[in-house]
Amino acid sequence: MNRLIFVLLCGILFLLPLPLGSYRPWAILAMGLLISATFITHLVYGAINNNQSLYPPLFSWPVFAALGVVIAVCAVQMFTVSVDPFQTKQMLLKTSFMILFCWLIFIYCNSAGRIKKLIYAVICAGVFQALYASYLNLSPDVVSPIFGYKHTDRAIGTFTYSNFLANYLALCLCLGIGVLVSELKRNNGKGINTLKQTLRAWAEILLSSKIVLRISLIIIIVALILTRSRMGNSAFFIALMVVSFLALFVYNNKPKAFKFLIVSFFIIDLIIIGAIFDVEKVKQRISETSIASETRDEVVRDSIPLILDKPLLGSGGGTFYTAFPAYQSEPYSGYYDNAHNDYIQFAVELGIPATAALGLLVLYCLWLCVATMRKRKTALFQGVAFGCAIAIIDMLLHSSVDYSLQAGANSMLFMVILCLAILSNKIVVKRVRSFK
Repeated sequence: MNRLIFVLLCGILFLLPLPLGSYRPWAILAMGLLISATFITHLVYGAINNNQSLYPPLFSWPVFAALGVVIAVCAVQMFTVSVDPFQTKQMLLKTSFMILFCWLIFIYCNSAGRIKKLIYAVICAGVFQALYASYLNLSPDVVSPIFGYKHTDRAIGTFTYSNFLANYLALCLCLGIGVLVSELKRNNGKGINTLKQTLRAWAEILLSSKIVLRISLIIIIVALILTRSRMGNSAFFIALMVVSFLALFVYNNKPKAFKFLIVSFFIIDLIIIGAIFDVEKVKQRISETSIASETRDEVVRDSIPLILDKPLLGSGGGTFYTAFPAYQSEPYSGYYDNAHNDYIQFAVELGIPATAALGLLVLYCLWLCVATMRKRKTALFQGVAFGCAIAIIDMLLHSSVDYSLQAGANSMLFMVILCLAILSNKIVVKRVRSFK
């Protein structure tokens, strides 16, 4: 039963993006019912088996404290300030499902082996999305068999928005890179590597089972490029560069081929693979971007008074598109049902204190990732922390110009990443002593 519940968690992670990225209310409700059924199974199993813990470990409290603040704020909003109580109720339910899912993650991903398998489930979901999106993007006459979406020149997968797919793929990539780094051969304190040792370590990667993981990451990067997402691509490579540079100084006992692996992502994936799949279109979209042509900055500007008018409780969870038109100073192109800036949208809907609580949770997890890379000796935990740090930086960058956290698949995966950041730092490795 313990294994079954863990398999169900992996299955839910795989299924989350399929119903339109779990962005529609019915989709997140369907996923929530699966999560709730799994949680009830856990409760029954825990009640029958005294050896199975019902509660997550104490070190998980920051996650539940932050999400608990959101639950409390939404509950108060529904009966007081919310301009659309129905939408606020939807956010309350969505957050409740997140709490249940994180609860199960902390209990059933309690070992290095479980963490690795969970990440492989995420990578499998990323590869499926990448292959599906790439096939439809490169076959313009084919209509998506899932909900009959007609795909455009930007890959969209099973999501409703190309930037949602780009953000989701980037998060999968980050975790995949973390696992790949953890599987590299370590220095073992033998001093500086010679060129021969480094080349041998690199050859081992190409000739071992790790090449399957490396090819999977290349497939995901191809789809990421095909989304033509400006910040989706930029945020990933900037985050990879920043965290890799930091790791050069803080990573405890770096793997031999660490530098070569990171360089390969820029040379093989960005330059060579990018050239094959026309990364120039992404560069063109970035170069053509101007403040004059974009109206997202006006949305941010006009949202500030809305935040200042209701700084404590906000206008109500999920109510941006209802509250914003009254503060819109002028008509701009398109209809903004989201702020295209998660920081602004959370502050508008939930108020400054709840937004600050969520921000502190993210920064705490990022700090734990750096501490894990610097102090821990277990290769997998260090690699997972490395990947989680890239994912957190990527999300911090992408959230400044988009609203990826509003999609259930993306927000749920990001919460799993925050849980993994805590687990990789706090799990105690059980060492078996041998007696002679």
